[in-house]
Amino acid sequence: MSNLEREAAPSLCGGRGFVVAEPVRELLSPRQVRLGESSEVRRLLPNLGRRMVGAWCFVDHYGPDDIADEPGMQVPPHPHMGLQTVSWLHEGEVLHRDSTGSLQTIRPRELGLMTSGRAISHSEESPRSHARFLHGAQLWVALPDSYRHTEPRFEHHADLPVVTAPGVTATLILGGLDSATSPGTAYTPIVGADLALTRGADVCLPLEPDFEYAVLSMSGEAHVDGVPVLPGSMLYLGCGRSELPLRAESEAGLMLLGGEPFEEELIMFWNWIGRSQEEIVQARQGWMEGTRFGEVKGYDGAPLPAPALPPVPLKPRGRAR
Repeated sequence: MSNLEREAAPSLCGGRGFVVAEPVRELLSPRQVRLGESSEVRRLLPNLGRRMVGAWCFVDHYGPDDIADEPGMQVPPHPHMGLQTVSWLHEGEVLHRDSTGSLQTIRPRELGLMTSGRAISHSEESPRSHARFLHGAQLWVALPDSYRHTEPRFEHHADLPVVTAPGVTATLILGGLDSATSPGTAYTPIVGADLALTRGADVCLPLEPDFEYAVLSMSGEAHVDGVPVLPGSMLYLGCGRSELPLRAESEAGLMLLGGEPFEEELIMFWNWIGRSQEEIVQARQGWMEGTRFGEVKGYDGAPLPAPALPPVPLKPRGRAR
């Protein structure tokens, strides 16, 4: 999914300077962002108070939206570099096309993982004949310097490992949890898991003390380490935890996001992650001239134009509040 904001601004990400090296409970409120003509999303990362969680650098939550009489998601072709996109659904379907020739319908609890590497473009849309409701999350993972120029690729994993315990079912999206590991390609120590809690569940999830974590609420009523987290909000948890208490007042859906704190300094502008002003300028020129990011074939519509660059120089920086 794209960042469709026409007044794009650089986001200052990365670096260990603002990593909280102890457990905290920092509730992040979303920012409402229009996505195309018919959709609105709740943006949790980047956030005014928190830019990254491990290598996770972008989190949008959307729905549940009743799109029975609507076109649903319609995101025209747009470019990416230096990151991975993670498409995750609880309801509905999304049709993915990209410039490597991939064409794939992604359904609930199937992983759509696109590694942009040096350059890729893609589109996302609700199929013409689609389910009534659309509900999911779109996330980005920053690629470390050693892998950010890799060849672009798309992965679709319909059969993901599941870990169960009384009251909770965890589906591994990316990385590992307990004894399970996702088949999705990961380039940093990371975890992404979908947690389905039953009504009355009271469980403890095993964690890595060296990771920093956050929990995104997708649905239902749940308490994360004693904090009520409503759908569309996210609780940042810091580092230093070996377990995470979870309690559900009703059936609830959560996403656990975590990883080793990302120590590199980044520039995130529009749909690109780079390390310098020159890289972003070159990416914008390559997209607008059609010389770098390839072509998305089959989408009925024009590609998205890139926003203008800001008047001040873009500089890579560490995490900033």
